[in-house]
Amino acid sequence: MNSPRTSEIAIIGAGLSGLALALALHKNGLSNITIYESRPASLDIGGAIMLSPNALKVLDGLNVYQQLRLRSYEFDTLYFRKSDEAMTPVDAFEFGSSSKYGYQALRVYRYELIEVLHQAILEKRGISIKYGKKFSRILSETNEAVTWAFTDDTEASASLLIGTDGIHSQVRRYMYPDIEPRFTNGIGVTAAVPTAQLQLPTGIETPLTLMNNKHGAFVIAQQLPDGSEVLIGKQRRFTETFDKEGWADLLNNKEWCIDFLRQGAEDFPQLVSNAVSNIPKNKINLWPFYVVPKLDTWVSAGGKVVIMGDAAHAIPPTAGQGVNQAFEDVYTFAGVVGALERRNTTDASKRSVSLKRWQAGRQARIDKVLELNAMIDKRRLPNHNDSSEVQKGEFDMGWLYNVDFEQAIADWVA
Repeated sequence: MNSPRTSEIAIIGAGLSGLALALALHKNGLSNITIYESRPASLDIGGAIMLSPNALKVLDGLNVYQQLRLRSYEFDTLYFRKSDEAMTPVDAFEFGSSSKYGYQALRVYRYELIEVLHQAILEKRGISIKYGKKFSRILSETNEAVTWAFTDDTEASASLLIGTDGIHSQVRRYMYPDIEPRFTNGIGVTAAVPTAQLQLPTGIETPLTLMNNKHGAFVIAQQLPDGSEVLIGKQRRFTETFDKEGWADLLNNKEWCIDFLRQGAEDFPQLVSNAVSNIPKNKINLWPFYVVPKLDTWVSAGGKVVIMGDAAHAIPPTAGQGVNQAFEDVYTFAGVVGALERRNTTDASKRSVSLKRWQAGRQARIDKVLELNAMIDKRRLPNHNDSSEVQKGEFDMGWLYNVDFEQAIADWVA
């Protein structure tokens, strides 16, 4: 094996969380940061995502919000309507508001956000990205450093290793070798079609969820800066489960995915039939919904290995908070570490207490998001026990969007 390469902080995974974490650490005065990514180049994957004010506050703090805004579709509200011909309003879910929360929500393609974050990193000294380096396993953890191996038989060391390598995290295996993500028996299939194809009736705004007790919900959300494209999608309970290759095979079965989206279209308003009339096969995505069991700790016993984002708490996309909560993780973690560094806190026990407070605060937020997911699932999934009424309820989003990260960080390191 080659001699270990040493960096101050190592991040496994150059996705959204890893890139944002590097920028957040740099903002807090930390440098000599290396990101390791298994793929050979900057990621160009996935469909569009929705970013709410809590995440936009993070991206604004990292000085990338304005650039991202130019690449995004802005909106405020997700509307819930019945699937009758009148599309009777049921309730609304605020996803942003410049007057109430400081930001309109954004819908943006994942690769656009990755490109913005990647460009910001290129402009920083002290951050580097190593592609084609697939993490294998941790070899040792001491009071001074953690050393790990890559699949190409090379090694590296750092004073801190952070796993932002997703729901199937290899870094997590070091702390929890027996824990596997749990399939929630739910899947979603989405596609992107031209907005004009829908012939949206006057007065009907998107993002829109049309609720049907027999078939579940049909979701429509405009995207691209001019709103000229829409995501269309459905989710339902799904009892079969597959490995990674099996899910890929199902996604590649485009006819199955198209049939999934078209099933029951006749029981929805005409715009759903319009939406599924012509579905480009290269614009289809399939998402099996997984969660990670609640973990006792996101920090190793030695304090040199940390996991966050989907590696620590994968959240189904029902409320659109998966990426948003990952951004909260990385921003607040970097704030805590930066504050400890500025205070020159070398006492391991004090650092451990601050990180435990950080995790407890973050876990409380995740628990509330999961409760929100459950409320929305009651609307989107079929309700076979009651064929006449869709689920209703009130959404109070102030707790989620009006969050003071700086105060939380100060409390955790107090």
